[in-house]
Amino acid sequence: MKVSFERVIADERSSFRTLHNDAPISEFKWEYHYHPEIELVCIVSGSGTRHVGYHKSNYSDGDLVLIGSNIPHSGFGLNSIDPHEEIVLQFREEILQFPQEEMEARSIKNLLELSKYGILFNTATKKALLPKLRKMLEYEGYKRYLLLLEIIFDLSTRKDYRLLNNEIMPYTIISKNKTRLENIFTYVENNYEKDINIEDVARLANLTLPAFCNFFKKATQITFTEFVNRYRINKACLLMAQDKAISECSYSCGFNNVTYFNRMFKKYTEKTPSEFIKNFSHNKVNVDLNFKDETKIKPQF
Repeated sequence: MKVSFERVIADERSSFRTLHNDAPISEFKWEYHYHPEIELVCIVSGSGTRHVGYHKSNYSDGDLVLIGSNIPHSGFGLNSIDPHEEIVLQFREEILQFPQEEMEARSIKNLLELSKYGILFNTATKKALLPKLRKMLEYEGYKRYLLLLEIIFDLSTRKDYRLLNNEIMPYTIISKNKTRLENIFTYVENNYEKDINIEDVARLANLTLPAFCNFFKKATQITFTEFVNRYRINKACLLMAQDKAISECSYSCGFNNVTYFNRMFKKYTEKTPSEFIKNFSHNKVNVDLNFKDETKIKPQF
């Protein structure tokens, strides 16, 4: 998957941009990208994959995430199915400046600092803010700007959230090794259901095997084998969410042994496949790949 810089252009007669996507998923591209603007993404309903910085997990029944400036992320239509509706706000930090002694300014500044890690808000917050986000699509001028301030300040007072990463992933990590990493990630993306020979991938990267292992570990903080296993487990979660049998998910995602698949699934999600399916189908919870030390998940493109 390519990593690209996105140029965000503010709406006409406005200092920020609003987007409302409700067309069929096939009409949109969900590239991994970054931009200087802070982004608030509200998925009204539905399921898909959130990929923010080092973090990658699945969501169901909608989502509300605040993403900081220059943090690489994918569009939230990634791996989703129709219908898919989202409202997105993109704005520069400088349009939210206040006198530093004001309590509201400190609260918002703290929120924007946390956004560099990716902030996932709970369902109650999403439902509470959705009417205001819909109004944002109708308002113009100064009234629209005041509503943005109201939304951001509301978020800054919320306590029911969690950070998606425990360290900031600057876009320079991606851009520095962009071409080589893109080739590796694209190869895994296209071949995860097959046996992957690490020596073949090393040759693709034009590196010796030891040099490749060192390069990949330094760039992503995990081994290539772990990266492949996590990528496969993520794909398996998506298949199970579509009512596929556990054994079918195992073989479809490159695991030739169901017992080994079950062990890897438990290792990375702290759930058995059966527990994951029960959670998804019966409880309708927001389904994450709850990896051990989950906020340390490194690039999974």
